[in-house]
Amino acid sequence: MGLPDISITFSSLAVSAIQRSQRGIVALILKDDTGSFDTKEYKSVSEVKSTDWTTENLDYIKQTFLGTPSKVIVERIAVAATDYNEALTRLASRRWNYLAIPGITTADASTIATQIKTRRDTNKKTFKAVLPNIAADHEGVINFATEGIKAGANTYSASQYTARIAGILAGLPLTRSATYYVLPEVEAITESATPDADIDAGKLILINDGEKVKIARGVNSLTTTTPEKAAAFKKIKIVEGHDIVQEDITRTFNDQYVGKVNNSYDNQVLFITAVNSYLRSLEGDVLDPAADNIVGVDVEAQRQAWESIGTDTSSWDDQRVKEKTFQSNVFLSGSLKFLDAVEDLQMRIHV
Repeated sequence: MGLPDISITFSSLAVSAIQRSQRGIVALILKDDTGSFDTKEYKSVSEVKSTDWTTENLDYIKQTFLGTPSKVIVERIAVAATDYNEALTRLASRRWNYLAIPGITTADASTIATQIKTRRDTNKKTFKAVLPNIAADHEGVINFATEGIKAGANTYSASQYTARIAGILAGLPLTRSATYYVLPEVEAITESATPDADIDAGKLILINDGEKVKIARGVNSLTTTTPEKAAAFKKIKIVEGHDIVQEDITRTFNDQYVGKVNNSYDNQVLFITAVNSYLRSLEGDVLDPAADNIVGVDVEAQRQAWESIGTDTSSWDDQRVKEKTFQSNVFLSGSLKFLDAVEDLQMRIHV
């Protein structure tokens, strides 16, 4: 009798989707020998004790909170550590949205990028990382590539400023993108000579418009598109929307459906109905209301599953396939259109 609760849960998640998206979680990995603990979770900068961190690392944590994430998870590793595996292992079982490792080298950034790709593509995690100067060609990796960032008395490299960028991205709602997000503390940057080319190459860069420094375009490192990952996947906002929908549906399915409900067609229909109601609730804020945002039984996948065990389904019409559930599997497919933010204007005036 757990199925009705799924509708209630989805309704609650849909209502809170925007609020949750702008209160994301940042994971930081810092090399520091000051304290004795490995992991600290902070919900506000006021919780951070200056005696727990070096001055430099304390600054990174404060930078992260400028973007108003809901929480910052800080993993400490020894200054002498030769890799980040220990911290990454601890983070693997935690929930977070954006990872930053300020001060990371390009070589190590490449290793982290590979791990993020694996977490997303193989383990179906929604982890993302802000890494410096790394052409990862993947939607889960943000390639931050602006150097010489002067803020107050300090000048930061791209690597050192990844914590700030991660905090910004975690604090943005799904109703806007990172494009033209203003960083009021930044006084000057090493400006790109080819900003359009940099953006096309999957680089997240800062620009100076003569009055303020801001993010040029909210893009990730993806440059190679496929039928499965179209050009829209280059946008951080679009990927964030995908991630929050995936998380909501997966978590609700696991918590309230797996092992608790018989795999009958009627029960699948109840789950599908609840999912589609959730998707309709996101229309206008996350999903395009002009599109058919709907999921249903994946007839082709279910037919192939029966065929794989030697069952002849040639006489089955699509409805028959839907009704013949296969073992413990629920095969669903659908189509969603995520809303992008207004970023470009073209106006023709005739006089």
